[in-house]
Amino acid sequence: MARMKFLCDADRCIECNACVTACKNENDVPWGINRRRVVTINDGKPGERSVSMACMHCTDAPCAAVCPVNCFYTTADAVVLHNKDTCIGCGYCFYACPFGAPQYPKVSSFGSRGKMDKCTYCAGGPEADLIPVPADQHWWAQSRKPMDMIRHGCSTSLFQASQQWSRMSS
Repeated sequence: MARMKFLCDADRCIECNACVTACKNENDVPWGINRRRVVTINDGKPGERSVSMACMHCTDAPCAAVCPVNCFYTTADAVVLHNKDTCIGCGYCFYACPFGAPQYPKVSSFGSRGKMDKCTYCAGGPEADLIPVPADQHWWAQSRKPMDMIRHGCSTSLFQASQQWSRMSS
């Protein structure tokens, strides 16, 4: 089974948030939710790096392990998705995920939350009536990200791409 992943070249990320905006626009992500975000490590210090992050679609996803209603499932391409109809908004997945991928819309004051939302790797979720979009037509393939810093595909091919990036930057 192929493991689909995103790979961000931290040497090329300029912290412009174009990837965040493209994801929100393409997927009609609700206000207050970020399926993708830019994280800066060592901000303002020598060696500062920024990287675009989303759900890592873990092999043994901790979010799925703690969900009391089992709303998470894994596709044939090893993309971790969830069923919003089953989700009860308990927040366990949010606390279990080391990457902060599960997001909750702020629906009212004092911490009440709605249904969880997270990166779907542009899969569309559990809706069976959606026609799958070919990989070359997704936002991450069509829009030229600044400096082409996000790649996508199976983990094996991404590892090979990262090796090429390392040789080109040396």
